[in-house]
Formats: sequence, structure tokens, C-alpha cells
Amino acid sequence: MKNKSVRRELNPIQQSLFSKLKNIMLVDQRRLSARIHGIGKIKSQEAQQAVAAEIQPQIEQAQLRVENRKSAVKNPIVFPESLPVSQRKAEIQKLLSEHQVIVVAGETGSGKTTQLPKMCLELGFGNLGMIGHTQPRRIAARSVAARIAEELETELGGLAGYKVRFNDQISDDTQIKLMTDGILLAEIQNDRFLNQYSCLIIDEAHERSLNNDFILGYLKQLLPRRRDLKLIITSATIDVERFSKHFNNAPIIEVSGRTYPVEVRYRPVVEEDDQDQLQGILNAVDELQAEGRGDILIFMNGEREIRDTAEALQKQNLKHTEILPLFARLSAQEQNKIFHPSGLNRIVLETNVADTSLTVPGIKYVIDPGTARISSY
Repeated sequence: MKNKSVRRELNPIQQSLFSKLKNIMLVDQRRLSARIHGIGKIKSQEAQQAVAAEIQPQIEQAQLRVENRKSAVKNPIVFPESLPVSQRKAEIQKLLSEHQVIVVAGETGSGKTTQLPKMCLELGFGNLGMIGHTQPRRIAARSVAARIAEELETELGGLAGYKVRFNDQISDDTQIKLMTDGILLAEIQNDRFLNQYSCLIIDEAHERSLNNDFILGYLKQLLPRRRDLKLIITSATIDVERFSKHFNNAPIIEVSGRTYPVEVRYRPVVEEDDQDQLQGILNAVDELQAEGRGDILIFMNGEREIRDTAEALQKQNLKHTEILPLFARLSAQEQNKIFHPSGLNRIVLETNVADTSLTVPGIKYVIDPGTARISSY
């Protein structure tokens, strides 16, 4: 004999309670729905009413929570006119209102990383859930969250916050949540339907990490079950058609970037003169510092190379110069030094943690040895 699941009809008490769940956060909806369904299993009318009386204040509390989230957003939200993405705000918001998924192809300097979450906030996506925003690096998640909080004139951890491995700054009031793709992947294990989110922004999707690819594949299956969940995928101008096709030909909007004139100098390492990469970097630093003040950013392949180069630069006894290493294993306090100019000439030695979604202030010169460590799978 096969067991058949029988769908019970809702009694008037349940119907009354369910009618009040429409405008509360999805997390609260799921929790309270389970309790209301449980009323149908209780035979005694008095016991049903007693449970309903317990649930009613919880519904009112959930409704008040939504009202508080709405009032926490100070309107109008300011969008800097100098950023190209701000010029396309109306178009992006219209597409987002009409479609479940959109692809934003934005060049470097377009402002998409900081302004897209604010556009979602203005549309009210933070009222019934959080606006989740993934970044490929922890330092990017922290710095972008701090920047958005500053633009919204709120404390970090209030309207905007972040969550990275071993550290987070979020609260019950947080509506924009920056995080690494690894954090979102971990959350899927405990929250299969991602009920805490009403909108997700997958930033720098063209980087094609294993985490990102898995998330995009999972979201493809989840979206038909979560019709209320909005998804924004941002990418450089390459590969946008593939992302659009993956999500049933989602609309693409292209945003131009801000670029500045760059002078490129080629200084080949001459092996015949017993020159290696390290000596080439020291020569380039001497040449640039002779031209005048300005911070220097040097791209390196890994932590060991950074330490070796930093040690060699220290031995040069460069005047009025501060040497700042930047790699993933450094503490947040050490990493944040790059955002606070000290008045000295700075030489920032970094791995690819600063490649994307990160603006290091004051950089005038860049030295690139021309090699990179590439992950493949």
C-alpha cells in the first residue's frame, strides 16, 4: 500500500493568518508559514486559537521590521553624475523591473560595482530581503562595502555591510551585503532557496572561478522556483553573450568606462647584462622616482616574490618612501593601509587581489613585470 500525501484545506483561522504574510520578509514568511500549516494538524478549536494568538504578534513584529527597513533608506539616493553607469540608471532600473535576470557589461571605471546595489535599494529590493553582492576578493568586498556605506551616509554594518571568511560586519538592518563568492557558496548549503536574498549581484563574472561557475549553474536551476529573486550579472565586455544565453537570452546593457591617457614605456630585461626581473623593477623605481612624486603600484605573482622585492627595496634606502605589501594572507588592518595615504611616497607591491573592483588611491605609476600566475581547472 502506497502512502499518499493529502493536501489539507485551510481552515478560516489559517486563511486569516496567511492573508497577512504578503508584505513581510521571505525568511519570516517561510518560518511563519510552517507554523500556520501546523495549526491544521491540531484537532481542538481552542488549541488552534491559542496557537494563532501566539503567531499574530510575530506577524506584526515581521511587518514592523519591513516598515523599519523602508524608513532606514534616506531618499533621494545620490548617484554621482561623473560615473557612466549613473547616466544609464533609468534604463537599468526599467530592465530590472521587467526581467528576472539582466547582464550588465561594464568597462573599468564605469562605477557599476558601487552604483548597482544603490539602484536596487532605490527600487525597494532591500525591503523584503537583502541585496547580495559577490566579489572575487575579500579586500574588494570590504572596501566596496565601506564605500557604499559612505555614499549612503550610514555606518558600515548598518544599511551596507560585508561578510568574508573569519570576519563580518552585518546586522539585522543590513540591506546591501557584500561577500566573497565562497561565502555565498557556503550559504547555499544551509539555505537552498537563498530566502534571505531578494536580489543577487554576481560581480566580475568574466573571471570564471570555480566558485562563480558553480553559483551561476545553481542559480539557473533555482530561478524558476524563486520567481521573486532578481539576478544581475556584471562582466567585462567579453563573454556577455554567453552569460545572456545561459539565462535564456537575458537582456544585456552595455556601460562605457572612464579612461585616462596612459604613457606606456617598455624596459626589457637584458640577460646579457646580468639583469633579472628584480633588478629590472629596482631600475624602474629609480627612473620613476627621479621624475617626481607619485605612488607606484607593482604587480607581482605571489607572496614570496612580494617579500623578496620589498626586502630589496628596503635596502635601497629610498627617501620619504613607504613600502606596502598587499596579498590575501595579510590581516585586514595591514591591507587597509593602502587606502590611507601617509604623506610619503608609497610603493604598493601586490598580487592579483587588487586587479578587480578595487581602487587604490594616489597611484600615478604602474610597474608590470609582464607575467601572471593563472589558475586552471
